[in-house]
Amino acid sequence: MIGVEQIALRLFLALLFSGLIGWERELHERPAGFRTHILVCLGATLIMIISLSIHEIYGDASDPGRIAAQVVSGIGFLGAGTIIREGISVKGLTTAASLWAVAGIGLGVGAGLYFGSFLTTLFVLVSLWFLSRVENKIISKNKYRELKFRVKDAPGVLGMLASVLGEENVNIVNVQLEHDVVDVELEIIMQVQLPSSLDRNQLTQNLAECKGVLGVEWMNS
Repeated sequence: MIGVEQIALRLFLALLFSGLIGWERELHERPAGFRTHILVCLGATLIMIISLSIHEIYGDASDPGRIAAQVVSGIGFLGAGTIIREGISVKGLTTAASLWAVAGIGLGVGAGLYFGSFLTTLFVLVSLWFLSRVENKIISKNKYRELKFRVKDAPGVLGMLASVLGEENVNIVNVQLEHDVVDVELEIIMQVQLPSSLDRNQLTQNLAECKGVLGVEWMNS
């Protein structure tokens, strides 16, 4: 049987490893943060300890991987809850993946694979912290910009703007709408990715000439 000291050590390491990853998510105000990651990892660790203990008691009559395997599939339901759709963009995929990774770390710690669990924790932190900064630099090089429109609240205006952007190979990443009841107007904020060869002044003029458009403004240069 797994001794009391080993159980305490494994649960403590699960707390430590998952806490580091959860704290990183908490700092970025993600849907699943510090406590969620800790609970997932502690639960996965305990499940693995139970699986190994059952196998030691019953021998070949039990499969130590059967219960643990349910963690891998079951964590998908919790991860799906962290994914949020905003307009045409999807957020929370990285947090869902970190929960899945934390569950794996918990299983590893529960099985006594300390070095592998520690190394995975380190790599996850590097991926979340360091690679996110590299990703942000790449995104800035790909010229993500925000466009703000003031338009008449009439059918077809949004589709017309999307059509003009599409003709210039501009990729729309996200769209936000705000309705002004008093002036019967819409404020549209689009996050777009611009091709390197685009003439932005010409694009602005083409958008301003669309029927129903009252104003066009670049929110970031």
